[in-house]
Amino acid sequence: MNIDEIYKIKNFCKLTSRKFFISNNVKLAIKLDLDGVYLPSFNKSLKINVYSKKTKFLVLGSAHNLKEIKIKEKQNVNAIFLASLFNKKKTYLGLKKFKILRSKTLLKVIALGGINKDNLKKLNLLDIDGFAAISFFNKTKKRPL
Repeated sequence: MNIDEIYKIKNFCKLTSRKFFISNNVKLAIKLDLDGVYLPSFNKSLKINVYSKKTKFLVLGSAHNLKEIKIKEKQNVNAIFLASLFNKKKTYLGLKKFKILRSKTLLKVIALGGINKDNLKKLNLLDIDGFAAISFFNKTKKRPL
């Protein structure tokens, strides 16, 4: 892990009013005074020490099923990315299962997975605190031939 590179990103984020989260390393995020940490669904450790964190330090996690949601609750995350809402892959939930899982937690929930302009309005059917849509916002310019 290159600390100098992390400081460069931190400074860029500060200048552009963006939050900076590092993945899966709570100690480093606290030590470098970052905005928070992201705990992937595969991180099932309950030994997450965020007691020495600053007040505005956020802990985000991801989950794909009820078991992972309960683990994220025990890890004291502030919000979870619940996936995959629309992407029909191994972790596919669909609207019905997503709603059921959403009803099982009091955490803030951010919908993730396959959100595009065709299904964007379906988000109104869900009790969510936000959504993330990488491919929806990632518009690639076609190069001339």
